[in-house]
Amino acid sequence: MFLLQAPEVRELELFSSLPESLRLRKRSAWADANRGGAIVDSFLEGPVFDGAGNLYVTDIPWGRVLRIDRLGNWSLITEYDGEPNGMKFLDAHTLLITDYKNGLMCLNIESGQVSPYLERRNSERFKGVNDLVFDSQGNLYFTDQGQSGLHDPSGRLYRLRPNGQLDLLLNNVPSPNGVALSPDERVLYLAVTRGNCIWRVPLLSDGSVSKVSQFFTSYGPSGPDGLAVDVEGRLLVANPGLGCVWVLNSRAEPVQVLRSLPGISTTNLAFGGADRCDLYVTDSTHGHILRTTMSVQGLQLHQLGSMGKN
Repeated sequence: MFLLQAPEVRELELFSSLPESLRLRKRSAWADANRGGAIVDSFLEGPVFDGAGNLYVTDIPWGRVLRIDRLGNWSLITEYDGEPNGMKFLDAHTLLITDYKNGLMCLNIESGQVSPYLERRNSERFKGVNDLVFDSQGNLYFTDQGQSGLHDPSGRLYRLRPNGQLDLLLNNVPSPNGVALSPDERVLYLAVTRGNCIWRVPLLSDGSVSKVSQFFTSYGPSGPDGLAVDVEGRLLVANPGLGCVWVLNSRAEPVQVLRSLPGISTTNLAFGGADRCDLYVTDSTHGHILRTTMSVQGLQLHQLGSMGKN
């Protein structure tokens, strides 16, 4: 009989907090719809690192992208009429943003200019795009979550090819959120927030998907959100409803639990540092960035421009 070992429990530590000068304490349309009208001074998401070691995050309700340097100092890169969520680099100077309000948008991090990248599909607006990841061939996978859930399992997973072809891979997901690829890029992991689980999506050589399965099941008031993968193929899952990060092996067994304080909402995560062993986690409830050092490097992220890596 095979017995599971209890996972190692580790604590996430505070790296830096959004300065008071950047907290906006007033009502927003986003908070009215998603937080019952509560005053939300920020909601951080979409962490990603540039080549110089700066961390970029989005602030959904206020349409902002912020930069945090290695010392934890914050600066505002842009503020625009949008609801930005996930981000990945297109090239060294351009971030691609999944914007719930506008679709896929580009941000020039030097000028702060925001411009459309893909606003609609066949003249129809997206439900509300959420997160994204590039593979080594320049294919972009992104989720279209909207307000889908178990009551309306109509969320979508798309692939945008380098030639501009947009493929609808799944259209029956109850709240598709974070996306990540296995090291060999044969499997896409999909966070299904309202289903409180992770789906395993095999990517076939002909471009289709088949035998999609439920890989991991969580619990609690809000399910998996952001995802990351390390070089050993372990899947890291930010679980906001539990205030933790699961570290799952190839059998979806939790081998580590990275824990925060009660009331903290761990929404997304990214590997950084010189050796990509430092894990940074957004605490969207309090405007914090949490951090811990892992024993295994994070997988390098691809970007479209020249298919370099960041």
